[in-house]
Parts: sequence; structure tokens; C-alpha cells
Amino acid sequence: MSKFNKRAYGAAVIKSINSNYNADFTHQPRTLPDGRVYATDKALKYLVRNYLQHESGEKIFYYKTLKEDTLNPRSLDETYVKYFGEIPKGEGKGAEKDASVKRKMLGNLLQCLDVRLFGGTYAGATNLSMHGPVQFTHGINQFVRGEIYSEQIMSPFRNSNDDKADSAMTTLGSQSKLREGHYVHGVSVNSKNLEMLTQLSGTENHLSTDDIEKLKLGLRCGATYYNSSAKAGTDNEMLVWVELKEGSKLVLPSFTELIQVKDNDKRDIDLADLSGLLEQKHILSEIEKIEVFYNKATTSVINLPNGSIELDL
Repeated sequence: MSKFNKRAYGAAVIKSINSNYNADFTHQPRTLPDGRVYATDKALKYLVRNYLQHESGEKIFYYKTLKEDTLNPRSLDETYVKYFGEIPKGEGKGAEKDASVKRKMLGNLLQCLDVRLFGGTYAGATNLSMHGPVQFTHGINQFVRGEIYSEQIMSPFRNSNDDKADSAMTTLGSQSKLREGHYVHGVSVNSKNLEMLTQLSGTENHLSTDDIEKLKLGLRCGATYYNSSAKAGTDNEMLVWVELKEGSKLVLPSFTELIQVKDNDKRDIDLADLSGLLEQKHILSEIEKIEVFYNKATTSVINLPNGSIELDL
């Protein structure tokens, strides 16, 4: 597999209709102090990891697995043992032994696709901090309306811990949904973030072009693929991918606020501000390709950057 040694920027748009893409601890869609609905970067990473866990055929380390005997989630070290066998003992003494353990474990962890993409923190038998090449921003709802509603739901079971007179009755609960939202997450890839870790591990577990293609597939399909009760109605809507030329030192801002969703019948996704940025001569000359993935049957995208390649989601 060829090594990916470029940088890239992008935006993933997640559509949520009568759904709850990312709830807070009160089970409401998350809101900023100004009332705008948002989702954390962790929400998108989870959807991508979930898709890759089931469809990529690769090891995904930071994903919940259950122990066969107790059905409880595995700990960090137990997950390591599941994938790689015993925790290494290390060679030498003192600091030399610790470094030997870290190097061996780092090399093994870099065999996992999600670690090569997102990095991670390991605080178990040893301590490792891995700065991943791929970073997501929080997703901001760029649709002007952010209407949240709640509804009551009934459980078919009574609350056996309730001593009240009505404890013999079935219990009521509630759930909250967002009427309509179009979350825009910024995406950035800097392959150099992984280089030092790969060198220190003494392996060839670099970020590859195949890894990037799998990442893009997760960003195109992960939300639609994950179909839970709360997230039913949450779908991938669009992915913008801007890949720079090899060796380019160009730095671009997050695309999150450069993409707007119009409050009209078609819900046009307007890329005018993004096009204005990318079509500047000193920026355009550094770009190798601009890909825009969306479903033309269900999504309307306007004011695409010149030279964009339109592809099916």
C-alpha cells in the first residue's frame, strides 16, 4: 500500500430529521449558549469507527467489545490482549525496559486503522499519547431553524423499585428530537502527525492511501449506516474533500462556517463562501483535487468551487 504523505481539508454534512444526532446528558440535542444546535467531534468519530469496525475488515482498537464470560466491556489492557496477546515484558532495566515496552505496544497499536487515523491515549500497562493525523471539528447546525421538541413514551414494564401506589402501572418516559438540522463538521488531515510515532515504533505502519479511502467511505456512509432508535433519521448528506499537492505548505481554515443550508423547499447546500476561499489564485495553485460527494436525487448543492469533481455519496 502506498504511503499517504499529503494534507487534506474537508467538511462532512450530517442531516438529522426528527432525530437526535448527538444528545447531552439530559437527552436533549446539544445546544450552544446562543441556542444553535451542535454535535461534538466524538459523535462523528464514533459513527466512522462503527462503520469501519463492521465493514473495513481492519482492527479498530477504540471500540467497545464485551468479554465472553461476563458480557462486561473489556478494559484497555484487556482489549490490547484480545488483539495482540500478552502485554510485552520489555528488555533491559529501568527506563530502557519501559521504552522497550512502549515501542512494542506502539507498533502493535499502529496496526489498528482507527489509531493510524485518529491517534488515541493509552493509559494502562504503559502510557502513550498518539497524535492522530485526522481531526474533526464540532458539527454546527447551519440550518436557520433549530426546533427541538419532546414527546412522551411508555415502557411496557413497571418500576419495581418504586413504592408509590402507582408502582403497579407501567412507566412513562420522554425523548427529545430535533425537527431538522444540517450539521457541518470540519475535517483536516496532516499525515506528518503520525511520522514520528511510526519511526519510534520501528515499524512501517504509516498512514496509507487505502486508509484515507476507508476514512472517506466512513465519512460518506457512517451516519446512515448507524440506525439506532435515537439516530433514526440521521443520515450522511454531503462530503467535501480538498486534497493539497504533495509538499504543499498551505494552511486552510475550518470549512464549518463556510457552508450554509438555505431555508427553501430544496434545502440548497450553498458552497459560495467556500468557493470564494478555494478559488483564490494562491490557494487554487496548491490544490490537487476537490471532490464533492452527495446524492443528486435527494440533495441540492449550489455554487460549487470551479473544477470540483461531483461524485455519488
